[in-house]
Amino acid sequence: MKNKTIALAALSALAMIAACAPKPSPSPASTNVSKAALATMERIALGANKCWFKSRDKDFRGYAFAPELNSFTGRPRMLVVPARNLAGRPLLVVQAEGNPARIEAFGPMMHQAQSSRISADINRWASGQKDCG
Repeated sequence: MKNKTIALAALSALAMIAACAPKPSPSPASTNVSKAALATMERIALGANKCWFKSRDKDFRGYAFAPELNSFTGRPRMLVVPARNLAGRPLLVVQAEGNPARIEAFGPMMHQAQSSRISADINRWASGQKDCG
């Protein structure tokens, strides 16, 4: 009986010590920003629409924005196409796949002078920042 009492007291003490131990806090980035492909492409599409098209940015005049976020292939994407030929071949494709999202940007615009800016903008928006740079 004495051994059961000692064991019960020790178990209670361990439970109280465990309850007082600090819980690891998740990093702010992991709680605030989803890394899934769709959420990442939504952020990128919102940033591109706001900063490239609605702002009438000189690098994107003459182009139109075509988001294709509802993708059954698991690869949400956005297209930049000639404004006068909306059915034309995309000049820029940005797509994401997986969780965490793997982002790809390709097309003729990625071989022009603004390619480094496009990459920087996409990476910034994918990380959760909303500014236009």
